[in-house]
Amino acid sequence: QVPLVESGGGLVQPGESLRLSCTAPAFAVNIYAIAWFRQTPGKVREGVSCILVDGESTDFTNSERGRFTISRDKAKGTVYLQMLGLKPDDTADYYCAAAYTSCSRSPNDYTFWGRGTQVTVSS
Repeated sequence: QVPLVESGGGLVQPGESLRLSCTAPAFAVNIYAIAWFRQTPGKVREGVSCILVDGESTDFTNSERGRFTISRDKAKGTVYLQMLGLKPDDTADYYCAAAYTSCSRSPNDYTFWGRGTQVTVSS
């Protein structure tokens, strides 16, 4: 088991920023691909971004490109998702997940999941 814990969600107004954190055991951040997904009620879980051990990252959705940035701090065992210029459409539960291999946009390819953190963007 790889315990993943998300934090940093909250209620913000459109245009504001949030930084989500995904905390894992340090060894996990050094051997797994870590991704952020998000999900709204009635919709499938959507891949947002993913980062490999070597720091290479992949953005899964065009609408977030340029607004969301994924990064990792190996020493702290933490992967971040910096979200700028938030929009109401960004409202969702955000989850981090760990995969043994490479980054994938499919939730089925991830073995370990956190419980999520809620992000609400509303005026």
